[in-house]
Amino acid sequence: MIQSLINYIVWSPNPAVFDSFDRLRWYSLLFALGFIISQQIMIYIYRKEGQDDTLVDKLTIYMVLSTIIGARLGHVLFYEPEKYLSNPLDILKVWEGGLASHGAAIAILIALYMYSKKVPGQSYLWVVDRIVIVVALTGALIRVGNLMNSEIGGKETGTDSGFVFARDAEEYLQLMRMPVAEVDAYKPSDRSNELAGNGIVPVNFDIKIEKGAYQEADLRTAIETDVKFVLTRYRSSQKYLAESPETALNYDLMDKGDHYLVTVKTFGISRYPTQIYESISYLLIFIGLFLVWQKYKSRLPDGLFLGLFLISVFGMRFIWEFWKENQVEFEEGLAFNMGQTLSIPLVIGGLVLIGLALKKGLKPENQGTGS
Repeated sequence: MIQSLINYIVWSPNPAVFDSFDRLRWYSLLFALGFIISQQIMIYIYRKEGQDDTLVDKLTIYMVLSTIIGARLGHVLFYEPEKYLSNPLDILKVWEGGLASHGAAIAILIALYMYSKKVPGQSYLWVVDRIVIVVALTGALIRVGNLMNSEIGGKETGTDSGFVFARDAEEYLQLMRMPVAEVDAYKPSDRSNELAGNGIVPVNFDIKIEKGAYQEADLRTAIETDVKFVLTRYRSSQKYLAESPETALNYDLMDKGDHYLVTVKTFGISRYPTQIYESISYLLIFIGLFLVWQKYKSRLPDGLFLGLFLISVFGMRFIWEFWKENQVEFEEGLAFNMGQTLSIPLVIGGLVLIGLALKKGLKPENQGTGS
């Protein structure tokens, strides 16, 4: 039992919350949930510090717009400028993916400056110091959304522990010319003897195929060509699976009366589930910041929480990037990838802010918002 938990997991959840309604995705739900929960926490913070909590609605609008616009433009400018600047309209296709947290961070800081200029009685640093508490929580939820999308995963573990991301292969198998009704990837319980400790681990795909006009001999021919093609020729299959193109496909075909059941026995590549590592990190940062705020509230020196946020969030981001796969090809061969390079100045800025805040020390009781 313990060994089973330590070993790999075949990860292939449906990114849609409901199978029958594909438009509602876990990523979108968790993204929105992050802002909804954050808004309620900010209302609580405003009330505890004697601020007008009706201003939180206005603050939320600034946050939502700056996060989406900044994250999108950050990805465009930092990761794929040539692709998007040659096709500017593609920048608007946010639903196709491509958001960068560093871009969101920069846009949020700019948006909050604009917000503070329009709201008397709240200094810029006071607002930012409170907002970073909930930004950490939202970041944790967004990383769970990335996990449900099977995206932004880690590098190969080289061991039998980790995640095998099989969702893409499932989707490609469902698009074959055969009348495929269902595809299910899973960790087989009867192939543990095939574990070699090198990160190449057994994975099975159960493919339910409606009979239609198919004869078994014709179906076998189609399986041995089409399934083999999907498992070896698609880029994502080459990235996440380890099916050899040189060997015959290993599968069983069973007649279930009204359908055929094909069990394909292949191999996957175990990878670090860095989405989980980052999510837990951000959640702990949120808890830590919130507990410190609970103790000191308005006595906190301006800039302290922003500094702590920049150091902890982007410091952990810098570390986890060593275990994450690169997002774009130009990062290959670099000592530090783009995520790490962009994190360095933010961490340095955090150190400066903490140094300045500690020089000021805690504010006297009831000094207010520092405006």
